[in-house]
Amino acid sequence: MWIQVGKIFMDGFQFIINCGATVMLPIIITIVGLIFGLKITTAFKSGLTLGIGFAGIKLVLDFMTTNIGPAAKAMVERTHVHLDALDVGWGSIAAITWASPIIAILIFVILAINIILLILKATHTLDVDIWNYHHMAIVGIMVYFVTKNVFLGVGAAAVMAVLTFKMSDWSQPMVEKFFQMPGVSLPTVSALSSLVIAVPLNWLLDKIPLFRKSKFSIRDAQKYLGFFGDSMIMGLLIGLAIGALAGYDLQRVLQLGVSMSAVLVLIPKMTAMFMEGLMPISESAQKWSQKKFKGRKLFIGLDAAVIVGNPDVITTALIIIPLTIAMAIVLPGNRVLPFADLAVVPFRVAMVVALTNGNLLKNIIIGLVVTASLLWCGSATSPVLTAIAKSVGIKLTTGGSLLISSFASTAMIQSFIVYFAFTFHPIISIPILLIVIAGIWYYFDKVKHINKDTEDEEKALKES
Repeated sequence: MWIQVGKIFMDGFQFIINCGATVMLPIIITIVGLIFGLKITTAFKSGLTLGIGFAGIKLVLDFMTTNIGPAAKAMVERTHVHLDALDVGWGSIAAITWASPIIAILIFVILAINIILLILKATHTLDVDIWNYHHMAIVGIMVYFVTKNVFLGVGAAAVMAVLTFKMSDWSQPMVEKFFQMPGVSLPTVSALSSLVIAVPLNWLLDKIPLFRKSKFSIRDAQKYLGFFGDSMIMGLLIGLAIGALAGYDLQRVLQLGVSMSAVLVLIPKMTAMFMEGLMPISESAQKWSQKKFKGRKLFIGLDAAVIVGNPDVITTALIIIPLTIAMAIVLPGNRVLPFADLAVVPFRVAMVVALTNGNLLKNIIIGLVVTASLLWCGSATSPVLTAIAKSVGIKLTTGGSLLISSFASTAMIQSFIVYFAFTFHPIISIPILLIVIAGIWYYFDKVKHINKDTEDEEKALKES
């Protein structure tokens, strides 16, 4: 009897998977919403909104690859610049992530880890930003896709979760000091990941007087920027440039420019539907968590979107964006053609700005090194990402010659390191990764914390 019940359950589960992401997403999100106490009508509406958002992103992505795919191929043939991995944007990667058959498992694992770490007082970050769980989950999905091992996939997502919550704790003082946001941490991998490179590089630059004493100000840079920072204009200019390099006639160049401008406007709107659908889930998760952890010192983990409007962040990003495009052409080993994620460069540099306390010259140097890592890691993992996209029903209409990439997923250095450890001789590399994480954890929680307490005591004595 139980065997028959199990078979019926598995057949039903397989049927849902075979229906595709647009059907599977509403069902998964409805179940998650019910667990957090939402009414079934609200939970189902949230799930259906996500399904519609995914369908919209599929349409925009198909439109983009249809238009830019042939142009990119022609550009490669004429210029001999081998950029065959199109940056389709983090929103498309998020859609791919939420469409994975193991996404429900990974979301519950990430949430459970946050709760366990809070119970053990190993973190002070209460991550209510359910939407951005996709940054952690995609690593597990890619590991699972490569290894076909669910345990390795779940393990990779779990390591990403632990790293993210701890990095949120460690970086919280910077968020409070520079952005004036007390009690808030930012467990958004797309912002935190840059610190893996930025922290040691900032220490090195501090040893060089030119960078440490630089007075190059935000006002000096802002006078040259502004109009060209608009995503609509950015898409137009990139489309025109690619069309010209592809050897198109004027009519087709203009058509490509307007098409790419439309893509950079439409992708955020479709992505916004994802956030709209997950908002009730996030709010109910926050209420549930606050009931369970009364009387505790907690940092509320929010989306890094709350800081990217800072003038220092925006100015740094607008300088980095054109330099990123130029770097993509000349960087050895790069295959990524930057496009959709140029609009979210502010996320990649936001924590860098806080770390350097707004030193613009250091921001630019560190930002370019971070960008180079995004291009290299994105190039290395683009074949896997492309295969996963096809497996969840996103069909690339470019004759199969174009890969997809992004400045999200495993293009980010933190995500790439975990992905690499879980896919390259995991028996050896996973223990090494865990030992390194334990060492960093000990340093920031014990050594640095003790040093900070000593400095605070000395400062108090001097003041008294």
